[in-house]
Amino acid sequence: MTRGAGPVRVGVIGAGNISDEYLTTLSAAPTIELMGVADLDERRAADQAARYGVPWSGTTADLLALPGLELVVNLTIPAVHAEVALQAIAAGKHVWSEKPLTLDRTSARAVLDAAAEAGVLVGNAPDTVLGRGVQHSQRLIADGRIGTPQTVLTLMQGPGPDAWHPRPDFLFARGAGPLFDIGPYYITALALLLGPVESVQALGHRAFDVRTVPYGERAGNRIPVEVWTHVSVLTRFRSGVVGTSIYSFDSPVRRQLFEVTGSGGTLTVPVSGFDGPNTLVPAGTPVPEPTEIAPPGSTRSRGVGVVEMAEAIRAGREPRASGLLAYHVLDVLLAVEESAESGLPVPVTSGFDAVPPLTPEWDAGASPE
Repeated sequence: MTRGAGPVRVGVIGAGNISDEYLTTLSAAPTIELMGVADLDERRAADQAARYGVPWSGTTADLLALPGLELVVNLTIPAVHAEVALQAIAAGKHVWSEKPLTLDRTSARAVLDAAAEAGVLVGNAPDTVLGRGVQHSQRLIADGRIGTPQTVLTLMQGPGPDAWHPRPDFLFARGAGPLFDIGPYYITALALLLGPVESVQALGHRAFDVRTVPYGERAGNRIPVEVWTHVSVLTRFRSGVVGTSIYSFDSPVRRQLFEVTGSGGTLTVPVSGFDGPNTLVPAGTPVPEPTEIAPPGSTRSRGVGVVEMAEAIRAGREPRASGLLAYHVLDVLLAVEESAESGLPVPVTSGFDAVPPLTPEWDAGASPE
């Protein structure tokens, strides 16, 4: 891999809803030079490029041919993550993709193998795990603030994206649903904090075979449902920690929860955003008093993973939100899906190297030294 110098030259493929958050962060990062935005809808790409001061817009093929382009940010729908990533790698570009890495192990392995052969890096969302909240949680657990981790409880439930998303159809298609859409946030944080997963056992449920959009301009539109819309999971980690998780689009009650309990107490983890505080409840007292702990450092938002990956490119190392970590998360997601289909436990054979936390002082908006 070539280290180079100066800002990393970046192109974005996919100008949909999520591109606003990425482009806001990347356009403000001194370590990034935005070169272009591509989309199947070239007008949409042009609008986003103009909005964020990006000098070029057009097709994916033309973006990949831009002289000097180093890193592609792949914000396409999950069904084409592998196809777009492989195109970028074939063009000699590093690639960051939205989650999940791909939709199956074979294509994910093909992406990682192609990148290794080409000498380029793969990074993958979610980068919420690089936010102050999860990073501070990682440091607190490593410092022994809850003793030895023993169990973990996570919960994400709500009415589903058809209640708010302007184009929710793909979120009920293969490769999405609550497991693949929301699960990566939780499973990536679980892996980062507690290490690789050893096995899972799951049950799936689908409340409706067809969903009807309840609000907005598309109210009344019918969406076929191809995935489980409620998934319950038991997880065993190689460390011996055991976990219970629920991912659901079927509840009118909105809840989000992530608690790690150890021999010395329980820590809440702000997994769904970047900057929330922790709550620490100590064990061994008659009436435990919870303590809220604000995370140190600068605020962060979507796109910080690309900024950290740009630093990795210049340093000649793997990004923290690496392809190997993303492959393990995908392996877990698929194992959960397979267990829900079969009703049997499914082993998880992949792994990843331990990921060191960012320093509390790390700032996505800081100039390179």
